[in-house]
Amino acid sequence: MAPSADPQFDTFPKLLAGLAKTRAHAPAYREKEYGIWQTYDWAHVADQVNRLAAGLADLGFARGDRLIVIGDNRPRLYWAMAAAQSLGGVPVPVYQDSVTEELAYVVDHAGARYAVAENQEQIDKLLEIQKRVPSLATLIYEDPRGMRHYEGLLSYDEVQARGRPEAVAAEVAKGRGGDDSIMLYTSGTTGRPKGAVLSYDNLIWAARAGAMFDGLKAGDELLSYLPMAWVGDHLFSYAQGLVLGLVVNCPESAATVMTDLREIGPTYYFAPPRVLENLITQVTIRMEDAGAVKRALFRHFMALARRVGPALIDGRPVGLVDRLRYRLGTLLIYGPLKNTLGMSRVRVAYTAGEAVGPEIFTFFRALGVNMKQLYGQTEASVFVTIHPDGEVYPDTVGKPVSEVELRIADTGEVLYRSPGVFKEYFKNPEATGDTKTADGWVHTGDAGYLDDRGHLRIIDRARDVGKLNDGTLFAPKFIENKLKFFPHINEAVAFGHGRDFVTVFVNIDMVAVGDWAERRNIAYASYQELAAHPEVYDLIQGEIERVNRDLAADPRMAGAQIRRFLILHKALEADDGELTRTNKVRRGFIGERYKVLVDALYDGAKDVHIAVDMTFEDGRKGTIEGDIAIRDLTPQHALPLKKAS
Repeated sequence: MAPSADPQFDTFPKLLAGLAKTRAHAPAYREKEYGIWQTYDWAHVADQVNRLAAGLADLGFARGDRLIVIGDNRPRLYWAMAAAQSLGGVPVPVYQDSVTEELAYVVDHAGARYAVAENQEQIDKLLEIQKRVPSLATLIYEDPRGMRHYEGLLSYDEVQARGRPEAVAAEVAKGRGGDDSIMLYTSGTTGRPKGAVLSYDNLIWAARAGAMFDGLKAGDELLSYLPMAWVGDHLFSYAQGLVLGLVVNCPESAATVMTDLREIGPTYYFAPPRVLENLITQVTIRMEDAGAVKRALFRHFMALARRVGPALIDGRPVGLVDRLRYRLGTLLIYGPLKNTLGMSRVRVAYTAGEAVGPEIFTFFRALGVNMKQLYGQTEASVFVTIHPDGEVYPDTVGKPVSEVELRIADTGEVLYRSPGVFKEYFKNPEATGDTKTADGWVHTGDAGYLDDRGHLRIIDRARDVGKLNDGTLFAPKFIENKLKFFPHINEAVAFGHGRDFVTVFVNIDMVAVGDWAERRNIAYASYQELAAHPEVYDLIQGEIERVNRDLAADPRMAGAQIRRFLILHKALEADDGELTRTNKVRRGFIGERYKVLVDALYDGAKDVHIAVDMTFEDGRKGTIEGDIAIRDLTPQHALPLKKAS
C-alpha cells in the first residue's frame, strides 16, 4: 500500500485543518433549512468539528472506538464523522431507512458504544436497539424537534459545550495514513452485510485519482443526496470534499432534491441508474401531458440528439446542418430540460452502483450532459475504471484509473489491484481471504472482459450469468436494464438459467402508470388493482415485445427473448428483504419468496394465487394476496449472423 505523499495531510482531520488555514472563508458546506440556504466556510467547519471532538473525548470516546452515524445528509453528521476521526475513532454510517433489526446487527457487529442520530425517528430506533445491545451507551441527537421529553440522551450542542477543543490537535497529529478511516457495510445482496474497513491511504488515493482523471478542482459544487452509508457518497461528498475543497450541498429533504438541484446547479454530479430511470420517467410523464406541438418538437429534437449529441461531446465530426439543428434544439428543448433536471452547469457526471441500460445512459449524453460510467466497489474505495473523455461507450465502463491493475480470470471473473483496496472485512478473516488474495488482488464477483479498445465490459454478476437449456447465454441484468428504460417499468426480475426459455416479473412504476391510466379514464384504488388491470398488461406487453425485437436483432441473444411474464401485485421493497438498501435486487431471495410464481411461469398456468407477508410504511406487518395473470409472448425472428468480410 502506497502511503499518502505528505504525512502532514495523510488523514481527513489533517486535511480539514489545512483547509481551515488556506481556504478559511471559502464555502465548504451548504444546508437548506426552512427554504433558505445556509453556507458554512472551512474555518467554521473546523471549529465545529473540534468542539464536537472535544465533547466526545470528555464522554470517554477514544482511539479505536466506533461511532454510529445515522440520518439524512446533514453537514453536522459529516462533521460528526470528522470529529470521531480526529480522536482516532472510526465512524460507521448506517442507512437511514434501515429497519431496527438491520440497524441492530450493524451496531452489535461493529461493537459501537456511541451514536449520533439526526432526529427523533432515528433515536427511537436506537433506543429500541439499546434493549438488545446494551453496549450502545451514549446517544446524541442533532435535531431537537420532538426530543423535549426524552431522558438519558445528549444533544449535539450539549456535547459541543463539553471538553477542551485545544486538546484535540494533539490527537489529530497522532493519526497516520494507514489507520482505519471508515467502516462501510456492504449491501448484503447474498447474505449478512460485511463491514469493509478502509484506511485514509485508500480513500485519499481514490479521491485524488478520480479528481485527476476528470479535472475536478476546489470550489466545484455537488449535491449530497445519496445515503451517507454508501461508499459513493462517502468518496464524493466527504473524501473528495476534504481532499479538493469541494462545496458540499445538503438538500432540505428527500422530497425537495429536484428543486434543490436546480437551485444549486452543481458542476459535479453523481446518480445511480435508479435515479436516472426516475428522472426519465418524470420527463416522459410531463411530455405525455404536454400539448401535441410540444410533444412533436420533443420527439423530433430528441431523435436528432441521440444521433448527434454524444458525438458533439466526444469531439467527433458532425455536419454543419446537424450542428445548427442541434443548437436550435438546445434553445428549444435541451437547454430548458437540462435546467429542469438541475444539470445546466454539470461538467462531469457519473453513474454507477449497478449496470445502466444503454438507452438511459445515451439519453443524458444526447442532451449534452457529460455523463460517464464508472465501475467500482466499496472494497476498491470506489474507483476501478472510468470513461475517459472522448471514449465514452454505452456498452463499457471505461478504462482503469491510474495505478489500478485489471485482469480477467480463466472463469471470466474480473479482478483488480490498486492502492484503494480495502484493509479487511471487520471480524471476518474468512470472507476477507475469499475476496482479497495475499498479493492484493480483489475478486469482484462480476463477469466481464477487456475489449480491443482497452475498455472493461461487464456482462453481469458472475453468479447470475447462466445458460438456457439450448446453450443460449442468459444475462438477466442485461435484459432487466432494457426493460427498465421504459418509464412504466420500475423493476424487473428475469429468470431462465437451466430453463427452456426466459420469463420475467415486472413491477410497474406507480406514478408513470397512474398518470397513463388517468389520461385513459381507467379507475383504480391501489397499486394491486392497477397492476392487475388488463389494459396495463397490454401496455407492459407492448414494451416487452419491443425489448424482444432488440434481442432478436442480436443473433447471440435472440434465444433469450422473454416468452412469459407477470406483473407482481406488490412493489419489491427493501423492508421486505427483496431489495438491498442500495436498491439492488436480491435475486435468490426473490426466487425463493415467489417460488409459486416462478413455477407457474414455467408450468403453463394462465394465472396463479399468492399470499406473501409484507411491511407497511408505518412498520406494521401484514399479508397481501391476490390472483396474478400470466401472459405469453411470441418470439421475434432472429437476424442471421453477418459473415466476416
